[in-house]
This record gives sequence, C-alpha cells and structure tokens, in this order.
Amino acid sequence: MKLALGPILYYWERETTFSFYDEIAASPVDTVYLGETVCSRRHTLRTEDWLEIADKLAAAGKEVVLSSQALIESESDLKTLRRIAGNGKFMVEANDMGAVHLLSAAKLPFVAGPHINTYNPQTLALLAELGAKRWVMPVEMSRDALGHMLRDRPSGLETEVFAYGRLPLAFSARCFTARHHNLPKDDCQFRCMDYVNGLTLKTREGQPFLALNGTQTQSASVYNLIGELNAMRETGVDVVRVSPQAFFTAKILRLFREVMDNRLPAQTANQQMTKLMPDQACDGYWHGRPGIEQSYLQASSAEDAA
Repeated sequence: MKLALGPILYYWERETTFSFYDEIAASPVDTVYLGETVCSRRHTLRTEDWLEIADKLAAAGKEVVLSSQALIESESDLKTLRRIAGNGKFMVEANDMGAVHLLSAAKLPFVAGPHINTYNPQTLALLAELGAKRWVMPVEMSRDALGHMLRDRPSGLETEVFAYGRLPLAFSARCFTARHHNLPKDDCQFRCMDYVNGLTLKTREGQPFLALNGTQTQSASVYNLIGELNAMRETGVDVVRVSPQAFFTAKILRLFREVMDNRLPAQTANQQMTKLMPDQACDGYWHGRPGIEQSYLQASSAEDAA
C-alpha cells in the first residue's frame, strides 16, 4: 500500500504552509494532495503558489495531485477549477461532479475525491468510464460496504481510504466560524485562521462533538485507522490517506509508514499517537457503527486481558 497526505483543510498563514510542505518533502509519504478544498475566500496561497509547492514536492520524488474545491459557488470558483484542470502537469482530485465532467470532457485522468457520493458499484463503474484512476472512499463507509464495492471494482482503478484526521463531514454555503463570531460570511475577517485545527463544538455535557472549519463541519474526534492497516490490505485498499493537522503531521506519517512496513506494532504506534492528536480518537464508521465510537483500543485491551 501507498501512503498519501490529503490537502490541508484549515486556513494557515502563508509562511506556515510553505514551511509545512518543506518538512513533508522529507517525510516518508508517497503522494501529496495540494490545494484549497474548503473555501474560495482563503487566498493566502494562489494557484501559482500551489504549483510552486507541487514542483518542489515532485522534485523530492512525491506524486502530486491538485485537489479541487468541494463546493463551487461562483464563476470565480469555476475559473480556478479550469486553471487547476488545465495545469498540464499534475493529476487532479475532483471533489464535485462539475470537476469530474470538466476533466472527463478534456480526457484527463483524475482522482474521484471523498466528497463524490460513491456508494455503489454502478457509480464506481461510471467514474472509471469517465476517466477516474483512483477513488477515495466516502469517510462514513464501513469496511464491509467497501468490500462489497471492491468485488466488482473496474480494472486499474485504485482505492484510497481516509485513515487519519478529523473527518470532513459536510459543507454549507454558510460560514459557521464567521457566525460564531457574529460576522457575515462576506466580512468574515478570516477568523478561521485563528483555529489551526478547527473550532471545537461541545455538547451541553461538555463532550467534544464537532469541529467548525469555516464552511466545513468536521468531527471533533480524530479518525484513526492505524490499527486497521492489515484489514485494509486484505480488503484491497491501495492507498492510505492521512489528513494534515497543525502539529506532528510528519510524525504521524512516520508512524503509519513504520506500521505499513511491519517495523512497528500497530498497538505501539497507536499508543504513541495518543499524545499527537488534537482530540480523542474514533473509528466507528469503519466498523459500521456511529462514527464517534472507538473500537480499536477496546479490542486491544480485551486481547491484553485475555
């Protein structure tokens, strides 16, 4: 299996982003996804900047994929999408069907991103027919559902699984971070930059529940499938995705690589990752249960007790 780093979902300072990818260039990751997927108002990096970073990562031996925005709302967004699609060098991750059809019409291969509603073999076959070379499983899909999907997987189509990070659950035309500060979306003052890993929303009982990230809603808990890598390999997964966080991303990638290469037990890596995560872990969706639940630690504890 290959190890991939997803696009940054948060709004970071320009210098922070460039420094982050300098570190990633030396990390043991195979594929890096680049670009703004959440909000078109985030402009600290323009398309030219993303292409500059892409060239540096490619020179370091990484496969680079440019990610498109998940929610296209204006002609300006379409213009950016056309520029990304026509970059002439790097494959594109399509995160809405408009991007899929644009790339397909140009006869360009693409990655069908996690925000494409791919829930049955017929959709998978259609995406492959349109030119998809890889698809990213929707984050709420279970292992069993994935196995069903892969029984009839089109030949040559790679499968990627979101395996680490706060789960991107939904998008809205509204900006929840701006609303939290009683600001309109068009004058948001870019307050999402104050929350480098998202703004945690808690229940009345004080339990972390969701994370607000501008127009995107995420899980507060951190999806962590490092204990399921063998199961992924058995199911037929080709690529494992880690989603960037503000701190320790390179360390997370190294732990995934060590487990994938059988140089470190998954349970040991999982214990080390506890101190590196912005919140508690979860893995419920993978097991067909409520997403907020955590099964791997409970199973490991039961095995130790036995």
